[in-house]
Amino acid sequence: MRKAKFLIPVIIIVFIAGIAVSSGVYRRDLSTKNQSYADLDLVGDVAELIETNYVDKKSLDFKKLAYGALRGMVSTLDHYSQFLDPDEYKDIKVETKGEFGGVGIEIAVRDGLLIIIAPIDGTPADKVGLAAGDKIVKIDGESVKDISIQDAVKKLRGKPGTSVEISVLREDEKKILDFTITRAIIKVASIKEARIVDSEYKIGYIKLVEFQEKTSDDFEAGLIKLKSKGMNGLILDLRNNPGGLLESAVGVAEKFLQEGEVIVFTKGSQPTEDMVFKSTEGSKYLDFPIIVLVNKGSASASEIVAGAIQDHKRGLILGANTFGKASVQTVIPLRDGSALRLTTAMYYTPLGKIIHERGIFPDIVVERKDEKDPYDNQLEQAIDLLKK
Repeated sequence: MRKAKFLIPVIIIVFIAGIAVSSGVYRRDLSTKNQSYADLDLVGDVAELIETNYVDKKSLDFKKLAYGALRGMVSTLDHYSQFLDPDEYKDIKVETKGEFGGVGIEIAVRDGLLIIIAPIDGTPADKVGLAAGDKIVKIDGESVKDISIQDAVKKLRGKPGTSVEISVLREDEKKILDFTITRAIIKVASIKEARIVDSEYKIGYIKLVEFQEKTSDDFEAGLIKLKSKGMNGLILDLRNNPGGLLESAVGVAEKFLQEGEVIVFTKGSQPTEDMVFKSTEGSKYLDFPIIVLVNKGSASASEIVAGAIQDHKRGLILGANTFGKASVQTVIPLRDGSALRLTTAMYYTPLGKIIHERGIFPDIVVERKDEKDPYDNQLEQAIDLLKK
């Protein structure tokens, strides 16, 4: 297990795909307070004015006021940093286990718009036809313009069997589409399938849905299974994979790289956030060609794997430009059971390519003709390339 090799706070790199927690409670030496922090004294001033002058003193809840101030403060930073109250913190920890209640979509906020990174395969959202890149404009008839991620998640989750109505803008169709989705318990298996897709040429195929705690081990098991069947080439399908744990992405990528090769590196505001992740194993999987399938629903951890394989010329990337999410969030527990999910660094491909807001550009661009059509032209082209 590679966990013992990481003497750093564990970090997450996509919302609702996974979460891990750094140890300890964050503290700042108040003696270093400068003018910037002095400006925050206004918060205390306002709290004092409220306590003294607000007409309905019986209704005052200073915990609620403090949480509201913290939410507002953190929301001004970027789309991914968040203050989490104790209940929200408990809720998102469930996601690491791969099971939660809801509709089954990964979401992000860009320019004030709620965007679907990807529907999770096999979930209610996937079955009704929601697609990567759809912009959610209403939930249960209410506008979600400028909504926070946590408030959107609260609206989308609910008791299994209940329904939620979602209206999305699908730009390529230039119209608003309405969906009624019945919530269910979402059980996410990181590996959807591992099989031989061409028996003559022994071409293997692994569909990797999400990067969870056990993904690297599950992926290894899939590779062993395919190798036992004589696999001569591999298609790794990361389409609509919204990401997950950084450590799992490193564990998957290193299976195809030489020992010591860089997989990803991060740059942050503090020297401790500048980290380089390298392959720590002499890979057993260097003897066959690889093609990685990606699309606009491939994000964060998926982009790390695709970028490492592309930069080291270990395989070809085929499909459409990826989502472009490359910021690192560290979850820092606070003393009352709440937590701060803070963007602490950006990550880059081995050659220093910027992923954030740009994505990974495929070596071979092949747009999917029709997501609803069972004929998968991207997969078929990958198979044809591996036959050559």
